[in-house]
Amino acid sequence: MRQVQKVIAISTRGKGLHEFTAEVVRMVEGSGITTGLLTLYVRHTSASLVIQENADPDVARDLLEFYERLAPENEPWYRHRMEGPDDMPAHIRSSLTDVSMSIPVARGRPVLGTWQGIFLFEHRARPHARQVVAHLIGE
Repeated sequence: MRQVQKVIAISTRGKGLHEFTAEVVRMVEGSGITTGLLTLYVRHTSASLVIQENADPDVARDLLEFYERLAPENEPWYRHRMEGPDDMPAHIRSSLTDVSMSIPVARGRPVLGTWQGIFLFEHRARPHARQVVAHLIGE
């Protein structure tokens, strides 16, 4: 059994889905591990991870709109306002999605469906430098 770990840096442009599937695939292919389990973990409380369709950009736009409506900015009942009007909604959105995920690895590649991509979901309005820890275990 072998293990590989890497920190993937993702620069966001603000709110939205930022795909990093290709970087994950390169990491897995370069590891020499053919069968195993890949864990991804985002090290932030106002961003999350999702596996989502990567063929039609309207999916990403609709998801962003859905979360904007679900957890809007400037709600009068928010107490946490220290970092701006988008901060508390970002924490809510992050808590409703995932900060970690597991993806099987077979034949030296992440097992993803035809239209599936791996995305960092940025919930803050301004650009951020995010880190995703990728840990692969297998043989």
